[in-house]
Amino acid sequence: MDQQERSSVEAEGAKERGLVHIWQAGSCSVTPERLPGWSGKTVLQAALGVNHGLLLTEGGEVYSFGKLPWRVGLEETCTKSPILENALIGQHVTTVAAGSYHNGAVTESGVVYMWGNNSAGQCAVANQPYLREPNPISISDSETSPLLSVRILQLACGEEHTLALSLSREIWAWGSGCQLGLITTTFPVTKPQKVEHLAGRVVLQVACGAYHSLALVQCLPAQDMKPIPERCNHCSQLLITMTDKEDHVIISDSHCCPLGVALADSQSENHVSCSSLETLEGKSAAGSQSEDCQKTFVEDEPAASESEVTSVLSNNDGQEDSGISSPGNVLFPDKKAVKEYLENLSDDPLNDSQEKSISTELEQPSQEEELIACLPGPPGVSTSALNSLVVSCASAVGVRVAATYEAGALSLKKVMNFYGTTPGELGSQSDSPSPGPEGLKDTREEQVKLESMQGKKSSSLVDIREEESEGVSRRLSLPGLLSQVSPRLLRKVGRAKMRTVALTPTYSGEADALLPSLRTEVWSWGKGKEGQLGHGDVLPRLQPLCVKSLDSKEVIQLSAGGHHSLALTAKSQVYSWGSNTFGQLGHLNSPTTVPRLAKVCDDSGVWSTAAGPDYSLFLVDGEDFQPGLYYSGREETRENNSPGNNCNKSPALLLACSKLGYISSVTAGGDKCLALVDRNIMGYIASLHELASTERRFYCKLSEIKSQVLRPLLGLDNLGTATTVQQLQDMASRFSKLCYLIGQHGASLSSFLHGIKEAKSLAILKHSSLFLDSYTEYCTSVTNFLVMGGFMLLAKPAIDFLVRRLHNYARVLLKLATCFEVTSPEYQKLQDSSSCYETLAVHLNRKRKEAEYTLSFWKTFPGKMTDSLRRPERRLICESSNRGLSLQHAGRFSVNWFILFNDALVHAQFSTHHIFPLSTLWVEALSEEAGSVNGLKVTTPEENFILLSSTPQEKTKWLRAISQAVDQALRGTSDLPSYGSGGNIQRQEPPISRSAKYTFYKDPRLKDATYDGRWLSGKPHGRGILRWADGRMYSGMFRNGLEDGYGEYKIPNKALTKDDHYVGYWKEGKMCGQGVYSYATGEVYEGCFQDNMRHGHGLLRSGKLTSFSPSMFIGQWVMDKKTGYGVFDDITRGEKYMGTWQDDLCQGNGVVVTQFGLYYEGAFSNNKMMGTGVLLSEDDTVYEGEFSDDWTLSGKGTLTLPNGDYIEGLFSGEWGSGIKITGTYFKPSLYDSEKDRPKALRKLGILAVPADEKWKAVFEECWHQLGCENPGQGDRWKAWDSIAVALTTNRRQHKDSPELLSRSHTQTLESLEFIPQHVGAFTLEKYENIKKYLIKACDTPLHPLGRLVETLVAVYRMTYVGVGANRRLLQEAVREIKSYLKRIFQLIRFLFPDLPEEGSTIPLLVTETKRRKSFCSGKMDSRSESPEPGYVVTSSGLLLPVLLPRLYPPLFMLYALDNEREEDIYWECVLRLNKQSDTALLSFLGVQLKFWPVTVSILGESKKVIPNTKDVCFASAVECLQQISTTFTPSDKLKVIQQTFEEISQSVLETLQEDFLWSMDDLFPVFLYVVLRARIRNLGSEVHLIEDLMDPYLQHGEQGIMFTTLKACYYQIQHEKLT
Repeated sequence: MDQQERSSVEAEGAKERGLVHIWQAGSCSVTPERLPGWSGKTVLQAALGVNHGLLLTEGGEVYSFGKLPWRVGLEETCTKSPILENALIGQHVTTVAAGSYHNGAVTESGVVYMWGNNSAGQCAVANQPYLREPNPISISDSETSPLLSVRILQLACGEEHTLALSLSREIWAWGSGCQLGLITTTFPVTKPQKVEHLAGRVVLQVACGAYHSLALVQCLPAQDMKPIPERCNHCSQLLITMTDKEDHVIISDSHCCPLGVALADSQSENHVSCSSLETLEGKSAAGSQSEDCQKTFVEDEPAASESEVTSVLSNNDGQEDSGISSPGNVLFPDKKAVKEYLENLSDDPLNDSQEKSISTELEQPSQEEELIACLPGPPGVSTSALNSLVVSCASAVGVRVAATYEAGALSLKKVMNFYGTTPGELGSQSDSPSPGPEGLKDTREEQVKLESMQGKKSSSLVDIREEESEGVSRRLSLPGLLSQVSPRLLRKVGRAKMRTVALTPTYSGEADALLPSLRTEVWSWGKGKEGQLGHGDVLPRLQPLCVKSLDSKEVIQLSAGGHHSLALTAKSQVYSWGSNTFGQLGHLNSPTTVPRLAKVCDDSGVWSTAAGPDYSLFLVDGEDFQPGLYYSGREETRENNSPGNNCNKSPALLLACSKLGYISSVTAGGDKCLALVDRNIMGYIASLHELASTERRFYCKLSEIKSQVLRPLLGLDNLGTATTVQQLQDMASRFSKLCYLIGQHGASLSSFLHGIKEAKSLAILKHSSLFLDSYTEYCTSVTNFLVMGGFMLLAKPAIDFLVRRLHNYARVLLKLATCFEVTSPEYQKLQDSSSCYETLAVHLNRKRKEAEYTLSFWKTFPGKMTDSLRRPERRLICESSNRGLSLQHAGRFSVNWFILFNDALVHAQFSTHHIFPLSTLWVEALSEEAGSVNGLKVTTPEENFILLSSTPQEKTKWLRAISQAVDQALRGTSDLPSYGSGGNIQRQEPPISRSAKYTFYKDPRLKDATYDGRWLSGKPHGRGILRWADGRMYSGMFRNGLEDGYGEYKIPNKALTKDDHYVGYWKEGKMCGQGVYSYATGEVYEGCFQDNMRHGHGLLRSGKLTSFSPSMFIGQWVMDKKTGYGVFDDITRGEKYMGTWQDDLCQGNGVVVTQFGLYYEGAFSNNKMMGTGVLLSEDDTVYEGEFSDDWTLSGKGTLTLPNGDYIEGLFSGEWGSGIKITGTYFKPSLYDSEKDRPKALRKLGILAVPADEKWKAVFEECWHQLGCENPGQGDRWKAWDSIAVALTTNRRQHKDSPELLSRSHTQTLESLEFIPQHVGAFTLEKYENIKKYLIKACDTPLHPLGRLVETLVAVYRMTYVGVGANRRLLQEAVREIKSYLKRIFQLIRFLFPDLPEEGSTIPLLVTETKRRKSFCSGKMDSRSESPEPGYVVTSSGLLLPVLLPRLYPPLFMLYALDNEREEDIYWECVLRLNKQSDTALLSFLGVQLKFWPVTVSILGESKKVIPNTKDVCFASAVECLQQISTTFTPSDKLKVIQQTFEEISQSVLETLQEDFLWSMDDLFPVFLYVVLRARIRNLGSEVHLIEDLMDPYLQHGEQGIMFTTLKACYYQIQHEKLT
């Protein structure tokens, strides 16, 4: 807590926190004393070594006391009072650790400092015996690049090693010895290394004993079970063995891999120890190169040779070490019997080590509550299965090898052989005789070496799996048989009869992320001489190995002493193992090589432990929640003051400690113990301890219920119907989840008490929703179960004990709140949380009462209806059995019974009932005038009825009940109370507009359809989805129950097994407006609809390009038929028709072009060419006259040949296949031909549809969108309103899918929402504003004008692309563009009435007049070329910049095709002339010498023009002219030409150095030079495009003259002859 934050009240108590008391361990009269010379700063954490200690204060400072031989000047003395470690000042240390003679500290930023004794490299520095000052050490991960320094969370120090736990939950180690867990044999390790064996696992805590290490690791999530492998994937041994003796069969699955690595059994049971045979023979492999680790006791024992071993198995006399039993509950009558049995086997009495290993197998912790985790019922249920198994095994007795159940045959002889093989042959089981003792020793050493080299190969973490349901490994035995059958085998045999129910729900990761996990494993490694590793043997381990017997014990804290280890569980029990010489394990069971339950005190739970060199300390919940401290271990005797071997029989309570105050943590080290104590100021500390203590006890209680009530219950057969079992299982899993959360909370409170104890970081405050939700979920499932008739007697207690707990939370939080100022934020937070838990308690009680009321209703309700109506989550609110409510106009004898549930109103009659879901039910009181005083009007989607109540009170009661129930049903939060102050105010009536789901049952159009979406007073209204039973689906907007607005509609097509699919607008239940209809046949129509029919402008695509007859039509539709102007592209025949239609047929004038260059224009009738027409072929042969069918001539006509000859007369026949002619042949004279020849070509377009008649529907649609009936008729402001509406609705529609609109698009839309306003005279500025508005409007298809332009571009491209790219269509295409301009200009003048009409002038204000030099005359003038000064308004000037860039590609293509021949000649000339150098070309073109540039500037430096220079003269002008190809509109192209002339003048000026005037004779050659050098490929097309589309008023102006010059150059180049 920061100093400023602490409230005043708490500041007083600050001095009373973290008081340090210290005392001598094991002395009989314990009197803890305050640490001498200690000022009184609050201590957060203490750590003790053998002769010294560290204190960490609240400010992050570190103090040392005791013997500090590494400090300068203190080598010999012992400092009583703590000294500040100056090197750490300003670092803000967060945690400290002390080894026997060295220290470590971790700072806030995750940096580790080490100091003290470094003889074994334990301070991570090489070649320094001592580190006198704290020294930062670097820990970096070599696997990351660049090297990242690792941030550390926690440290643990042993005698010669240090472990660090990183922020990423991995372990780093340095120092010496096998307890590092590193894959190395060279010590000391001075550079911190990662313990790879646990890499990738989440490590929660590390602890170091003198020479061993422990880690608490989070379990892996349970993956799908893998098939059971037959062999260990490290040492290739079989995992299940079955061995026969004369009178017994051993079935063992306790294979323990000899490589010091946990066995990789994907379903491994929880092994308590390994068989003594393996202990003695195989396991000795694990050692390290350091001396102590090497001396495992195996070396002292004679190794049995193969023959001897065999004899052991066949006779009852042999060598001593034939322990062939396996771990587990060997159900012998007593220990003695076993001993005798084993002594029969061996001649020698059992030696010590074996004694240990045997008794291991005898004594299992007896009170295993998960023993019967998944095997339902009492353990004896499946004895018959067992018997059959044993009988089958017994039949093999007498034969040396029994056929194993699933693993094939394996004799013990082979097992022995395996252990004798050299490590190199581990994979193969060789049959060679095993070497003698010396040989064995060698192989052992080799094996150790091999293993230490094995590195990651031997790690198999993924497979070590926790299986809680399996519980502890159990062994079953029959009298006279030492047959130990693995539970896995049993499960296989007896599977049929059992039903497994997992009671460990897969928890939400949420709780695990916020609170300490209880699903943990303990891993240990290092020296194991005293059994302190817990693997059931006394072997060292080089790498971490999982202590299987602690799986699923929910260990939350580990402590490691000198040679023993303690594990504290969430159930407040302690498991201990290792050296028990002085009784430091707290129990007397031997052997102590496996974890056993310590018996600390009878009734209270332990919540913190500390382990010293040869004693243990336990913090226990006391009577009045004040912690008591228990001590177990070495005691000093008074007589001779030498340590006595009379080990303390059981942990003793240190009474003196209880007087100190509230102990928050204890530390042990050397012969000193230290406790940190808080004084209870204002009851703050006491309240925290009360909360923690009661929560831990509550967890124990819940666990007991889970294991003793729920597990057995779920295991029973015949629990009832499937639904009942489902309910029960649901309840059990919710209970399980709650139970787990409480366990986590208990653990988090224990660690909270060790820390700063800030109220605001309490879990029930920070994560209150977790608790509230879990409690609520559990109670909901209990009440649901109750409603269905389950647990009738238990429901009250099942909820009451939770309610009491919630009251308790509330009370403690309130107590804590009183320790703060009323104004402080802590007080407010605690107060609020307290009321939350209180509210929930009240709410849960109410829920239980509702459930009981509902249950009693079902008991009285007639049975048949009960079955259909009774649902777990349904609760009764009220019912009209008292005749308080009746139906209006009901018959005399009818019975109407109304029952209101929390989700439906049920109307029951004699034998039928109807259910009205509340979410689609509207209720209102009838007004007095309606005549029925006490009437209620009920509206549902398909029925409306009036209910009459007997009294006004009854009416009010029902109205309120129904309204509240509807409101609750809509909110969907009936399970949760509204926390906080304002939440309890009920809305008086539910909203009229709401979201709900409903299935229609009556309405003929919607029968059996399901609607999910918005409603308004009983009708779908707003966004929703409607699904019919036959597969049709509509998703979109509704209005008053009908589809209206934008929506999507699918109709399955059964024949084609595809859907018809429509996306677009609807009106009153019918398609109306823009839409896209994709037919199942593959056709797609995009365009306008009306009354479910295609009507207006639309595009129909038939088939893909590869399909049978692909075609495309774009044009006008009337009532589902093509009528009006349209373009039809028949892709198969390669023809395109552009003309008028009627009733899906070509009728009227039209044009057809084909891919072979034929062109027809004329009359059509009934889809055929019929009447007068003109036909042109590619080579300019022209026929004008009568037609009777497609391409069939019939009647009068004229045929003109390309050379000008023509024939007049009667023609008949099909074009291209011989035509009969009766007529006259004319050969015009040479003089006539020039004049007459173009006559036919000149007429083109006369018989086509006039440009203004085309695409009328498109323009009409735009006028309609602006709210006008006919073009130009309507209200301008109404039009602007329509635009605004169109933009906002479209924007709203796109808001649901923002990806459709880019950011720039959105900005465009925003800027379009402002209407340009015009007041006063029309000026150029206003004109520019209109222009800007148009450019933006045409940028978005959501604006009516933008939509119009987009459609016109689409139809234009459809017309003139593909087959339509025919040079004959050029003039038609130009006319069409001019028509667009005219018609759009009309629209714009309607929207902006003050825009002058075509061709009028906007007067230029004097300030705007650009005065500039005339190009040719030199006089200053203001636009002398225009009739009056001003800016001419033209439709092309305003609209071409918007239209032309979009239409440019097809249009320019037509120009290029039309001018192909001319341009080819021109281009050939350009290429030829460009081969010359600059000077040669200038002289060839006759440019006067004075205009020749003498020097030119290339890249900034001036160079002389020499005869062979090329492409440098007039380069800027050439570059300027080349830009003509990058512009679109004629005005832009003219500006480029003008700029080119200015560039030419500029460069000539530089050469002449004087003012001059051009004359055309001088200028033309220079310009010709520039045009040639510009090498513009399609210059002819550019020239013709400008000529066709430029504004007429420019022709005589300056730009016009310049354009004429360019045109002259173009023709000049074509006729230029190179001489």
